[in-house]
Amino acid sequence: MTMAMAALAPLSTAVAGSALPPVAKGRISALCPISIALPQRKLPQQHLTSVLSRTSLYQRQVRCTYSGVGTDFSSAPIDVVAEVKSEKILVLGGSGFVGSEICKQAVKRHIEVISLSRSGRPSYSESWVDKVVWVSGDVFMTDWDSVLNGCSAVISTLGGFGTNEQMEKLNGDANIIAVDAASKAGVPKFIYVSVHDYNLPEFALDSGYFKGKRRAEAEILNKYPSSGTILRPGFIYGKRRVNGVDIPLDFVGQPLEKILAATETFTRPFAKLPASDLLFAPPVSVKDVALAALKAFKDDTFFGTQSIEQIKEAASAVVTV
Repeated sequence: MTMAMAALAPLSTAVAGSALPPVAKGRISALCPISIALPQRKLPQQHLTSVLSRTSLYQRQVRCTYSGVGTDFSSAPIDVVAEVKSEKILVLGGSGFVGSEICKQAVKRHIEVISLSRSGRPSYSESWVDKVVWVSGDVFMTDWDSVLNGCSAVISTLGGFGTNEQMEKLNGDANIIAVDAASKAGVPKFIYVSVHDYNLPEFALDSGYFKGKRRAEAEILNKYPSSGTILRPGFIYGKRRVNGVDIPLDFVGQPLEKILAATETFTRPFAKLPASDLLFAPPVSVKDVALAALKAFKDDTFFGTQSIEQIKEAASAVVTV
């Protein structure tokens, strides 16, 4: 507040003595966060222009409303009401491997987070855990109006393995229900962590795992054609907690990622061979996946289906905190 007052003080002085019309003076004065008696003093036009340019940051951050603008600006105070836009996301599967990293990175960026998962609050002891609202529930039976209230985006990490029928339900039906609920609730964005488009034989792609995910992707692109984002990572590495034990997948994934990057020129000719992606698709860190998801939330120009390379590029564009 002190910095804002210091930056706006010369503007208040400049406005009082300027040749601006009354309406313009009222709009500029409304930026001041306190009531000020403005002295009558004329300043050069170039000085006023300089002050205005220095206050552009505050104009973008706070929108003010006011009333009762008159013709005398010498001492009349004004009432200012700041409208601050909150950021809130719902993470489906937020207590899982990828979901918990999304929650963690969102909290670090002061984004309000609600997690919906079967297990609820995870066993992590880190401080960010206390800043997430953990809801234990099932997407097939949840109170969507409650968990979606005030959300600007849904980020889904839902998925799993099992029989074909189970995988169709976990990877397909669960996400389709979530997309439909978010769309009906007027949530502006839907972001989905899916899977790489592996060049597997047709019979393998017909499994419930891949078919379910592709059905979910189609529903997102249908309901959110210009604000839905599908992230397609391959092998995701990081520290994965299973039954309270951290499994360091980064011991495998990180060196493999570097090796594949260094040998890309030599492995490229094999890329079109059936199932070659299982060996040559680059791993991606769980943090990069999380940051790419948050870029999709924050950046309206980042949407649609995103490959492994695009995920990494998006993550590198997010400011580290």
